[in-house]
Amino acid sequence: MGDTYTGRPRGRQREADRNDARLFQAAREVFAERGWDAPVSEIARRAGIGMGSLYRRYPSKELLAQRMRIAGMEQLVAQARTALGEEPDPWAALVRFFREALTVQGTGGPLLPLVGGRLPATDEVLAVAERLRAALDDLVDGAHRAGMLRADFTSADIPLLLEHLTPRIPVTGERATALHLRYLDVVLAGLRTPAPGPPAALHGPGPHWGELQELWNAPES
Repeated sequence: MGDTYTGRPRGRQREADRNDARLFQAAREVFAERGWDAPVSEIARRAGIGMGSLYRRYPSKELLAQRMRIAGMEQLVAQARTALGEEPDPWAALVRFFREALTVQGTGGPLLPLVGGRLPATDEVLAVAERLRAALDDLVDGAHRAGMLRADFTSADIPLLLEHLTPRIPVTGERATALHLRYLDVVLAGLRTPAPGPPAALHGPGPHWGELQELWNAPES
């Protein structure tokens, strides 16, 4: 039976998904080490995928990076919706989302510093960004209504906070994840509404969603 969306046999779709996962991880690592100008051939070599296979799926570096960006947002949407659906407590849902986002992201480091401002805002990008915004709004709104999350923390804080919590550090992937989760615990302690008395104000104004789009998207010509 073919894949519902692509018409591919499921076995071929699974193989393509596995290749994508290897490519995305290799691209994160190569971009982090050598910058945006790193050759695509190095990404293919590190992923163990032939150049012909890579170019058939992604004819340019920009298309590969754009797919990485979209897949990353789709993954966050799925993690947020799963946490909301399976955790009855709003704070537990928020914590689960953060932990899973940090655990699954990988060891290449955050994507924004590598490709931010280089890629256009396509219709597909804007659509998945809106789904991500809605999912994160639901996470944050639930925790706010329950009185568990400080009132000045917004859903737009989450993407940048994840960037700050996932620096590329020269340790094994397992150790990097453990350190990321350690510092997440420190951050969560500051986000949880304490008692008694109000929390201290956060430093500086929070981001807004328009600002995030400006960070990611290439300027319109």
